[in-house]
Amino acid sequence: MVSSSHEAMHRIFTHNAAAFARAFHILNLPFPDPVAVEQISVDLTETAPVERRADTVLRVTTPEDTFLLIAEAQSNRDDSRIAAWAYYATFLHNKYDLPVVLVVVCHDKQTAAWASKPMRLTYRGWTSFTLTPLVLGPHNVPAVVDPAEVLDDLPLATLSAITHAREPEIGAILEAIIVAFRRRGSDEETEFYAELVEQGISHTDAAQLWRDKMATDLSFFRSESAQRLRAQGREQGREQGLAEGREEGLELGRAEQAARSVLTVLTGRGIELSAGQRERLMATTDLDQLNAWLLQALTVTGAAELFG
Repeated sequence: MVSSSHEAMHRIFTHNAAAFARAFHILNLPFPDPVAVEQISVDLTETAPVERRADTVLRVTTPEDTFLLIAEAQSNRDDSRIAAWAYYATFLHNKYDLPVVLVVVCHDKQTAAWASKPMRLTYRGWTSFTLTPLVLGPHNVPAVVDPAEVLDDLPLATLSAITHAREPEIGAILEAIIVAFRRRGSDEETEFYAELVEQGISHTDAAQLWRDKMATDLSFFRSESAQRLRAQGREQGREQGLAEGREEGLELGRAEQAARSVLTVLTGRGIELSAGQRERLMATTDLDQLNAWLLQALTVTGAAELFG
C-alpha cells in the first residue's frame, strides 16, 4: 500500500509550477521556467492485463516548448524500478509525442546515489536502453533553515524537509518552517504545505517533533491536518497519563500488601504496634524497606527494635 510519505514526495509537484522552477534551478538545468502545469492520467496500462501506474505525470508548458514530467518517489534502492521507469518514459513519449523527463525524489543519500547513476537494461554487456533520472535528495536540495527563505519559497522549504527527513539538520528545517508559518498565519497555502510536510516525514523520527510543534506553536491552524495532530497529541498524553496512573496504582497496591504482611507476622507473634508505628508502616511505599521489615518481623522481640 502506498504510504502518505510516498504520496507527499511527488504530490508537491502537482500544486503549482514554482516547485518545478526551484527543482530545475537546484539541478542547474537549462530548462525554462514553466508557465502552465497540467496533470494527466497516471494510468499507463495497455490492453495487456499488467497494470502500470506512475506516481505523478504532468504536462509542463514553458515559453519555449512543452514536455512531460514523471515525478516518482523512492525510499530505497529497487532495481525493478529501472524497467518500470523505462516503460513509463517510452509509453508516454509514444502516446503524446512529447519529450519526457523523469524526476526521482529520494529520502536519503544512499537511495539518491543509486538513482543518480545511468540505469541500463543490458544483456551480456549489450545495452538496449539507458535512462538517466533527475534526482532530488539531501545531496542537492538545500537545507532551508531561515524562516525568511521559507516564506519566500514554500515549495522549496517543503521539499527540503521531505528530502532531509533522515538528516541531522531536519530539526533546524522544521523550526524555520514553524516560525515562518507563525509569521504568515493560517491560510490555504500554508495549510497545504503543512500537510505535505507532515506526510513527507511521517515515516521518520522527526515526525514526533513536527507533531509537538504543530500542537503548540501552530495551535491557531484550522486545517484538518493540524487538528488531527493536536488530537493525536492529546490522545497520546491521555494514554500516557492512564498508563502512568495504572503503574502508580500497582506500585501502591504492592506496597500496601507488603505492609499488611508485616502487620500480620507481628500480630501472629504477639507484637503490638502503637498508633504511630502502625501509621508509619501503612504509609511506607518503599518496597525494599517493607521487604526488609518483613524479614526482621520474623525475629524481632518488640516493635521498637523493628522500627528503631
